Amino acid sequence: MTNRTNTPKPLDNPPIPVQAKLAAAWTSFMFLYIYVDYLGLYKPGSIDDILDGVVFVFDINQAFVVIGLTSVAIPALMVMLSMTLPARVNRATNLVVASLYIPYSAFNLAGGSWLYFYGLGVVLEVLLLAFILRSAWTWPRASAVAAGPVTTDLRRSV
Repeated sequence: MTNRTNTPKPLDNPPIPVQAKLAAAWTSFMFLYIYVDYLGLYKPGSIDDILDGVVFVFDINQAFVVIGLTSVAIPALMVMLSMTLPARVNRATNLVVASLYIPYSAFNLAGGSWLYFYGLGVVLEVLLLAFILRSAWTWPRASAVAAGPVTTDLRRSV
């Protein structure tokens, strides 16, 4: 009789904390957000426009690059904030910031060219933002323990 000791066991699927889900989603969002802009540079004429000092209809100046840096810094900070803020503040912050980024991301569709590329980017970004909103909205509540003889006895023993 053969004893099989190398039989695979079922995989464990431990619960993932909401904070980790949010941080992962913001990280994915940030990569997409940056790469849509980066790959947009391959669009014919983009580099010529940049050399002429224009992006889309905006003049490239210090205000433009500060706004650009801020729009990338917010998701980057949300990665860290999602892991460190207290639950109540974390939930509210994620709900507000993700809600504001949906129309901001959709603005990439302005201009009407390369709709498949920018459309795919916006759809993926909005799906990640919807996941963030859902995860923050459904944040598990701490269950309240009714005070009774058992909890009272435990408190005395501590």
